[in-house]
Amino acid sequence: MDGGARGNPGPAGYGALIRTRDGMILRELRGYLGTTTNNVAEYNGLIAALRYARSVGASSVRVYADSELMVRQMRGEYRVKAPGLRPLYEEARRLSSSLGRFEILHIPREQNRAADRLANMAMDEGA
Repeated sequence: MDGGARGNPGPAGYGALIRTRDGMILRELRGYLGTTTNNVAEYNGLIAALRYARSVGASSVRVYADSELMVRQMRGEYRVKAPGLRPLYEEARRLSSSLGRFEILHIPREQNRAADRLANMAMDEGA
């Protein structure tokens, strides 16, 4: 999953590919968020992916994201200092804790191109 903003803050969107364990794409999610920050967009992408996973009854979810800040916050390695991120973080934690198994991994941007493409599509559609 990915989130982005053109400018920070600026027009923002998120994208997420939902895959099965064997890599088959189940769904592509994307959404335009208006003017906000990159970090807010990242959390919105995570929340959208977690909501979708719950809606289809997934019990085990592995998330790949290129936002080191968000990944480390979700793992409890960094505190959430920005007041605007706190409610999004809490919602993501609530959703992730409702799953049987949740794992979030940091990946380099180069390995996240498909989700980045969806986030950019969302920003283009909203502009």
